[in-house]
Amino acid sequence: MLRRLLSSPSTSTSTYAIFPLRRILSAAAPHISPNPSGFAVEEYLVDTCGLTRPQALKASKKLSHLRSPTKPDAVLAFLAGLGLSGADAAAVVVKDPKFLCAKVDKTLAPVVAGLAGLGLSRPEIARLVSVAHCYFRTRPIVSKTHYYLPLFGSLDNFLRALQRSPCLLSSDLGKVIKPNVVFLRECGLSDCDIVKVCIPVPRMLTTDPERVRAMVACAERLGVPRGAGMFRPALQAVAFLSEEKIAAKVDYLKNTFRWSDAQVSIALCKAPFILKKSKESLKRRSEFLFSEVGLEPVYIAHRPIFLSLSLEGRVRPRYYVLKFLKENGLVDRDLSFHTAVNRPEKFFVEKFICPHKEAAPHLAEDYAIACKGEVPTKTKNGPRKLVTAYGTT
Repeated sequence: MLRRLLSSPSTSTSTYAIFPLRRILSAAAPHISPNPSGFAVEEYLVDTCGLTRPQALKASKKLSHLRSPTKPDAVLAFLAGLGLSGADAAAVVVKDPKFLCAKVDKTLAPVVAGLAGLGLSRPEIARLVSVAHCYFRTRPIVSKTHYYLPLFGSLDNFLRALQRSPCLLSSDLGKVIKPNVVFLRECGLSDCDIVKVCIPVPRMLTTDPERVRAMVACAERLGVPRGAGMFRPALQAVAFLSEEKIAAKVDYLKNTFRWSDAQVSIALCKAPFILKKSKESLKRRSEFLFSEVGLEPVYIAHRPIFLSLSLEGRVRPRYYVLKFLKENGLVDRDLSFHTAVNRPEKFFVEKFICPHKEAAPHLAEDYAIACKGEVPTKTKNGPRKLVTAYGTT
């Protein structure tokens, strides 16, 4: 009836009636990505690739030129042959819809053959596909992987860095990556050190070499020379921080911990990572170390490890254990708080918890509760000893 109505000869009155009807029917029609060939790209992405409708709608805009499922079918079959699951393949398509347009015989197969020649297994190549996305369908990925694998020491390390910064595969090896690596080696960093810097901050390799040199100079201005044991942490601490932000954080450290210029320099040389700590975190630590523990500024400056360890999960619970043991004559009163805090967990428990099971039967339980950031509860017979140390009633 609608077809007859829309195609029948119309008078001027009926024409005005039909136009609104056409607009209504057009608005009610489901959205299908336009394609002159009749190939419904969006439906293919949902039904065959497993994308959600919103994902398919977004991806289809980059695939409007597809006229048939021939290429996408071949790519999906190729990915399945590598061992990618349907969900993994869908994730690749979401990140890089044009991956479905890659030529299997001229692009993907040669890349896989090249990577296999480097010693990568098919499951390892599949992992690389899931991380590299669009860069996998380019030939340079083989030569770049050949360079990165020995540098990072393992595929796992390489993939971890690649997840943070796919730009490792797009940056120029000759003009950017290799000059940065050579310079960092000249600064006394081993390849292992470079990897430790670049896995959390892979931009260290991909940024302009002049900027890397500026970061090294900034680390040196903190008082940490090249080749020093703390040079790598210092470089990580100042990486991509402006000189203004570093100066502001140094001023905040001086005011918060009552440090002189010399004392803040001592602290930063020993623990440059405190530059990365938030102001709120530093303030809470200063309040605890000054007000509750009663430490002096110079003591903290020479032992900045207090500022890096978890306050709630380590520093505070261990302080209260030590305080309880001293008050009850179970350890030497001259025992250093720094010693108790700095020791590994296993050593601390064996040294300060286990020997006092009879004298303090609830100590281990209370310590475990305190390490979760909670205050141990009272028993039926009254407060436990460690609860008293926490200052509760």
